Amino acid sequence: MSRENVDVVRRAIDAFSRRDLDGAIHDAHNDIEVDWSRSRGVEAGIYRGREATRRFWNTFLEAFAEIEVVPEELITRGDQVILCDHTRLRGRDGIQVEARNVTVVTLQGGLILEWRLCRSRDEALEMVGLSPGSGGG
Repeated sequence: MSRENVDVVRRAIDAFSRRDLDGAIHDAHNDIEVDWSRSRGVEAGIYRGREATRRFWNTFLEAFAEIEVVPEELITRGDQVILCDHTRLRGRDGIQVEARNVTVVTLQGGLILEWRLCRSRDEALEMVGLSPGSGGG
């Protein structure tokens, strides 16, 4: 199931980068939870359900003219995928921002059940039961 889970995560990221919210949440569970409470941004919080998730992701699409999420590492552990990415954003006024993010995506039955922002790769590894500093699986 690991390969299929990675494919689901990649499809969601690719759709989001294309500004396709329908595609980004296509493989989302009805009870999806986006836990962005560890964010330092203004949208820090927990969002439950498909519509709340759509509204949350849409705030980024409204704020930025271009968004590109580039996966740098995908680590699988059971029904969880750790995504380490490099995100490039260009604001509507032309200012460019780059960020590196680490998230743990939990899937259930091939659908995204949870998307959780982490503070670090080690935190994400611990969250899925792997040793910090390990290469993952």
